[in-house]
Amino acid sequence: MNDKKSLLELMIRILIIPIHLLISLTTFVFIILSITWSKLPNLDAMTNYKPPIPLRIYSADHILIGEFGEERRKLLKFHEIPDQMKMAILATEDDRFYQHKGIDWQGILRAGIVNLKNMSKSQGASTITMQVARNFYLSTEKTYLRKVYELLLTIKIESELTKNQILELYMNQIYLGHHTYGFEAASLKYLNKSLSEINIAEAALLAGIPKAPSIYNPISNFSRAKTRQKYILDRMLSLEYISKSEYIDALNKKIIIKTINKQSENYNSHGEYVAEIVRQLLFKVYKNKLYSKGINVYTTIKAKDQEAAYQAIRSAVIKYTLQSEYNGPEEKIKVPVKLEDKLTFHDENIHKILDQLYDSDELKAYLVINIDENEVTLINKNKKLIKLNDKKSINLTRIKDQTKLITVGSIVYVYEKNNIKQITNLPSVQAAFVSISPQNGAILSLIGGFDFNIGNFNRVIQAWRQPGSSIKPFIYAASLEKGVSPNTKVSDLPFSLTAEKTGSKPWNPKNYGHRYEENLTMRQGLYKSKNMISIRILDNIGPIYAQEYLTKFGFDKSKHPAVLSMALGTGLVTPLQLTTAFSVFANGGHLIPPYLIERVTDSNGEILMQHSDVELNDTNQTIDSRVSYIMNNLLKGVATYGTASKAKKALNRSDVAGKTGTTNESFDAWFSGYTPEIVATAWLGFDLPKSLGQYETGGRLAMPIWIDYMKKIIKNLPEHKESNPPEGIIIENNDYYLKEFPPGKTISEICTHIPDNLINTNKKTIKLLQSNNNISSDYTRT
Repeated sequence: MNDKKSLLELMIRILIIPIHLLISLTTFVFIILSITWSKLPNLDAMTNYKPPIPLRIYSADHILIGEFGEERRKLLKFHEIPDQMKMAILATEDDRFYQHKGIDWQGILRAGIVNLKNMSKSQGASTITMQVARNFYLSTEKTYLRKVYELLLTIKIESELTKNQILELYMNQIYLGHHTYGFEAASLKYLNKSLSEINIAEAALLAGIPKAPSIYNPISNFSRAKTRQKYILDRMLSLEYISKSEYIDALNKKIIIKTINKQSENYNSHGEYVAEIVRQLLFKVYKNKLYSKGINVYTTIKAKDQEAAYQAIRSAVIKYTLQSEYNGPEEKIKVPVKLEDKLTFHDENIHKILDQLYDSDELKAYLVINIDENEVTLINKNKKLIKLNDKKSINLTRIKDQTKLITVGSIVYVYEKNNIKQITNLPSVQAAFVSISPQNGAILSLIGGFDFNIGNFNRVIQAWRQPGSSIKPFIYAASLEKGVSPNTKVSDLPFSLTAEKTGSKPWNPKNYGHRYEENLTMRQGLYKSKNMISIRILDNIGPIYAQEYLTKFGFDKSKHPAVLSMALGTGLVTPLQLTTAFSVFANGGHLIPPYLIERVTDSNGEILMQHSDVELNDTNQTIDSRVSYIMNNLLKGVATYGTASKAKKALNRSDVAGKTGTTNESFDAWFSGYTPEIVATAWLGFDLPKSLGQYETGGRLAMPIWIDYMKKIIKNLPEHKESNPPEGIIIENNDYYLKEFPPGKTISEICTHIPDNLINTNKKTIKLLQSNNNISSDYTRT
């Protein structure tokens, strides 16, 4: 009996030990979990979700033209996310998301069985809630403690947030490659469209990226992205999220991926120069916070105008480059001679070289891999092979220096457009274009150079260049207030100053082409852009007076020394400054400062800054409206009968006015022109000034840029009829006079007598002067 009792006590003791151990272990686990739970972060970062949002810059019509910030994201509310995107994510990441409580035990069991069967970790059981916990609060280290934190945090998230809130956070926070966070940003980055616009095929493609953003994003590896897309579409079909017909349609749907240069984000409307100006302006206010506060800037730029200006600049610069002497390959590298095509695709060194090549829109960089007698074989960064075998494509006749010949290993650029392929150089010549509204100063388009990614120097606002004959209208405007009229006769015979008069060396300016006439009216002199006429008018009114008068148009007085050469545009202006000045003629005599930023808002749309509208009134009336009216009439004549006559012919409208400008030795080519709604200036030249060519002028090089732009922009705008002249203008014999200088009291002639040094000159001698090619070339051309 005692033995039985002892045995029972022993058994009870043996059983009590594991029970005690279990209780102790449970207590220990409970204490650990209690301590861990108490240390879990609160969910403020999720419930009050305010991630860093980049600075975004938009056109006036809300087209994104620039973005600055390490994290590119655009937040969407749950109801703004399309259903096909939600279904694609659930199908691939967590199809039982709405059934489990954050931890999918069924999924864990299924994944464990599959992994055990395959003897590898081929499946995971991480839910969307777990991923949200990791993305917001946890590191990526793989430790048991971190896993405990993740499970507890998952339970806490599920207890405090709804399923829709969790899914919304996941779809806005997840990293998707190329600095993009969230599916809206990814859709804009890869597909160039908002998430609301995507189809099922595109949704499946985007949904495949979270698994490995560096591998499955469609820019880095499109073939892998497509493989992942098919897997997700298969899942969507098996889960009955989509029908069989939708599945087949999605598989066959062509997807166009937005290509991205490494040097550029390639936003819409080519607004890089605009975006950089805005960034610099706002950085002065917000400093480094600018890039994370979610500030939105709405500019005055119109997307259509900006695109038209960009295309016009590109066309002119490339045309000039194609017609110029070929300067040889961009560089030369060592590659096997006559490299076989198949070898090219497997040569890692060749791939590294190709990856470094930079394409500039329609100018594509290629490596020359083979040259036969009449054919050149090239390959680009996308492994595209082309063979050029016609003289126009290769155009080796342009190569005068034999050291510049194309050989195997040459890096060259190929112009590719409208089925034309031609080897050329990356342009060294530059151009700039800006257009503004003369009524309020809003900048409508701004292109600061040929390619922002090659150099971000903004020639519209930073390049101080000689305006050449573009300055003449402002000198003529000054003369009207001194009694000169459009009908005043002015000598066009050669003009010179001795060294004694200049105080340094003799000055012998010349007309373009060394063509002279006895005398012309001021109107005719402007039409023909005669230098001798301009010099004599300036001499008549006085350089100091003219220098002061130029400030009425916004010119910097210090940039225009009060000497006679000012009449030939030897001062300095920027393209924006010149455009603003011509606006004074277009708007009736008002100087309106140009502006670029319409308004600035925070991430919630609250206005932080707002431009104040400017009205045309007496406070900004800078020159007499009558002077503006007469100059407007004269500049319309330039665009109809004078050096800019191609402008009116091309646009077929009577309300076009403008002035060409070319500087000494053709260093700078200009054209500024306008209608009542738009004033625009085009400039073309080299950054380090040198001649564009002996016979190159503003009319040949710059005016085509302006015409290309205006053709696209004003074709649907109504043509403005000639307005009635302001009170105080006298009209006689179809010409205009200020009432204080009526016919008979105006200056009728300026130096129309024969100068002493030409006292015996007759018309025959004048003709000789016209053809004399030995005359000094120290002149400013039209």
